[in-house]
Amino acid sequence: MPKQFLSLGGQSILRKSVDAFVLSDRVTEVVVALPPGHGGDVPDYLSGRAKPIAIVEGGARRQDSVANAFALVSGRADVVVIHDAARPFVTTELIGRTIDAAAEHGAAIAALQSTDTVKRRGAGGLICETIPREEVFLAQTPQAFRTGVLRDALAHITTVQATDEAALAERAGHPVWLVEGDPRNLKITTADDLMMAERLAGSHGRRPGHTPIRIGNGYDLHRLVAGRPLILGGVTIPFEKGLDGHSDADAVCHAVTDAMLGAAGAGDIGRHFPDTDAAWKDADSLTLLAEAVTIVAAAGFAVVNVDVVVIAQRPKLVPYLDVMRTNLSRAIGITADRVSVKGKTNEGVDSMGAGASIAVHAVALVARV
Repeated sequence: MPKQFLSLGGQSILRKSVDAFVLSDRVTEVVVALPPGHGGDVPDYLSGRAKPIAIVEGGARRQDSVANAFALVSGRADVVVIHDAARPFVTTELIGRTIDAAAEHGAAIAALQSTDTVKRRGAGGLICETIPREEVFLAQTPQAFRTGVLRDALAHITTVQATDEAALAERAGHPVWLVEGDPRNLKITTADDLMMAERLAGSHGRRPGHTPIRIGNGYDLHRLVAGRPLILGGVTIPFEKGLDGHSDADAVCHAVTDAMLGAAGAGDIGRHFPDTDAAWKDADSLTLLAEAVTIVAAAGFAVVNVDVVVIAQRPKLVPYLDVMRTNLSRAIGITADRVSVKGKTNEGVDSMGAGASIAVHAVALVARV
């Protein structure tokens, strides 16, 4: 049986992938290329959907299947998105992000930066080169293209063998933009991949006490004092006062750390990074946050998303919120669209309203892995 038809959490892998595009408000029509020999065996879930779904039989190679499907795309389409049905955990957010980049740049793909050191193997298994990992990205789908760009790319399929459409676009002379992918956007290729996907889908029975999703709450407050830098979410903000504390007193990172640890049932920031320990004197709280992610992972959880509220009468935080989101997402290891940071005043009430302190509330959602 083609892997796209295998069951995952009670639904086929293909259906899960198609559902993401049907649910996306950025997508107007869907074309599904079924494996060769299955063009006449259309599953019921591809009929009667909220958006038109056209069916075509795929070819011998991936690029042949894409060309067959592209022939059914209507002339109204400005951007065409190509997705491998073997990636059933694609999100509507990732689809939208890729579409936006393709609309602006002509072509874009989702990709993850390598976290491992990359070696190039030579003859006999000898390492001949170490490639800087910051230059290496692992391609995912979706891959999106302006219609004209994809048409040019597919014109090369008879002379070029490529593993993805981005390579065809590059061969046709079109630049391809990278957008941040999603670690959960797993491609199911082997039996081990399917087992991992089943765990992600929550299809296995759960033992008592093994709640798959947990929520944690974090809170931190520091006094504002002269002679200290004001650091929030890893951003040094120009201001005449800073937060008083043993580390860099980054209340945003501290609240998020407590929220994550609490959700995983792994204690709090004071237990793991006590202010009585000289090792944490003036410590970078983004580093502590990354350490907390390791503790959460050791407890069997991964962070899904984080929501933060910063309460400060002054300074105005709006210019710095997006950078805070980026810093937090990198430290936690999730995409920035899963981090929210909001600034509020305290309407002149209490020490926060008087400009004597800053407080932060945070909520973290974690999932068992």
